[in-house]
Amino acid sequence: MLGSLNALLAATVAFVGGHFLLSSAPLRTPLVKTFGPGGFTPLYALLVGAAFVWMLTAYGAAPAVVLWYPPPALRWVPLLVMPFALFLAVAGLTTPSPTLVGGENVVARAAGTPHRLVGGIFTVTRHPFLWGTTLWAVSHLLANGTVADVILMGGILVLSLAGMRHIDRRREAALGGDWGPIRLTTSLVPFAAAIEGRTKFDWRGIGWWRPVVALLLYGALLHFHELIAGVPVLPA
Repeated sequence: MLGSLNALLAATVAFVGGHFLLSSAPLRTPLVKTFGPGGFTPLYALLVGAAFVWMLTAYGAAPAVVLWYPPPALRWVPLLVMPFALFLAVAGLTTPSPTLVGGENVVARAAGTPHRLVGGIFTVTRHPFLWGTTLWAVSHLLANGTVADVILMGGILVLSLAGMRHIDRRREAALGGDWGPIRLTTSLVPFAAAIEGRTKFDWRGIGWWRPVVALLLYGALLHFHELIAGVPVLPA
């Protein structure tokens, strides 16, 4: 089912909704009991991964229906924003995280000292990866004006922003008192905890190599963007 905006909308709803449904207690609890914790995670990854591939394929096949023509200057927004988005994504994925999939296990391995998990990128925000995808979605929404872009980027934006609150509620319910030190010394909004004096920015914990990896990925995206997305990355 490809080649239409309805197909893209269905795929995006499946991808975004699948995350929330599979991680909600009414569905997650019986699935974990049936497949076990070790079986549920691969099942989750398989289902949302299939929906992701469907969404990207549907996006590539969707007709180019223009809603508006963004000013040429806005084409520069993703170029300026994406290095920061990639840095947040790389740092979030390469740091033991209480908010990513399996975060309960990360806290458990901290042996009753969850405060040790709030250094590095978590002195910026406890949801670095989702803020990276938020920046990606917003910057591309500003630079593109087709219906397909609004559906895809809008879906990712909804998943990213609503997902932060959803994860916080799940972690608080699952971890109880162990979630308290994490919540108190980190913030959902970037830099809020540091500004309020609840933590100190930990550049050493982030390290030098994560920004380097982000810049290398940025260079690769600049080079291969037209091959991947079908449009040149540099404004004419």
